[in-house]
Amino acid sequence: MSTASEHAGQAALSICEALLLAMNDHGVLPEHEIVGVLRDAAATHENAIGTDQETENHRAVADLINAIIAGGNSVRRS
Repeated sequence: MSTASEHAGQAALSICEALLLAMNDHGVLPEHEIVGVLRDAAATHENAIGTDQETENHRAVADLINAIIAGGNSVRRS
């Protein structure tokens, strides 16, 4: 069963991906800058410290961001 927090996270991810695509489409940010933003976000979570559970959660977030980079979900690659 999904929680309200999970729905909020999915909504935030969808909004951010749409914004990244729009910024690329309108020439605001080139592809390499968008990928850089995503890499910075992943690195933040990869380097986060905390309890074992918090570290596991951050690792899962970093893995998701890295999968987005690998899949090209937030950049229309030619």
